[in-house]
Amino acid sequence: MTKIHPMSYVHPEAILGENVEVGPFAYIDQHVQIGDGCRIMNGATILNYVKMGKDCTVFPGAVVGAIPQDLKFEGEESWVEIGDRVYIRECATINRGTKASGKAVTRIGNDTLLMSYSHIAHDCTIGNHCIIVSYVGLAGETDIQDWGVVGGKSGSHQFCRVGTHAFVGANVKITKDVPPYVLAGREPIAFEGVNRVGLQRRGFTEQQVNEIKDIYDTIYFKGMNVSQAVEYIEANFPATEQRDTILRFIRESERGIIPKIRPTR
Repeated sequence: MTKIHPMSYVHPEAILGENVEVGPFAYIDQHVQIGDGCRIMNGATILNYVKMGKDCTVFPGAVVGAIPQDLKFEGEESWVEIGDRVYIRECATINRGTKASGKAVTRIGNDTLLMSYSHIAHDCTIGNHCIIVSYVGLAGETDIQDWGVVGGKSGSHQFCRVGTHAFVGANVKITKDVPPYVLAGREPIAFEGVNRVGLQRRGFTEQQVNEIKDIYDTIYFKGMNVSQAVEYIEANFPATEQRDTILRFIRESERGIIPKIRPTR
């Protein structure tokens, strides 16, 4: 049974599923679809052109579906699409997409956590099982792939990507692509190793983790440039899901991948 608090506002044309709860002073606009089992807590705001999956929770002060903070936006119809079991914590913000990007949609995958005061700008794509920690700001068209984690107070440049199972530390400026399975941190951002603990927690075997380490040792520490390392890895490492994921990510990179740590003097 859906429960709508009498002190909330829900547009009569908004579509709410079964067993949705809407708390006091929440606001749900006209072109909104809320899936079964969602909870829109007190003071949360869901603006136009939002589709939300099942069993999501939007905490007080969060704003989902505000128009892009982009001067190229011309008032066109664009969307925020959110998967299932997503937690949007206090005062987090998710902006709609833009026509100029060619996407016109901002997407959040399943089982993802957006912590308090995080900001997801226009046309970003956040994968499944991601964690965006408090005070993170993702600029337009940032791509965080499945299981990616971005530490608190970090921020991304437009068009940057964080690969699957990668972990970005706190207070980091993401100005280059962060490849899959790695740890990234420091200022300027740099490769700090393989996300060994995270991979082990998610069921990767010791053999798989060591394979990933050997690949990144080749990329960063064998004296080759990135293009040479990619060719060497393809020729000398057996084809596996992990190898191919890394090579594909690097080949598709437009901003280039993060460098190794620069030696201090």
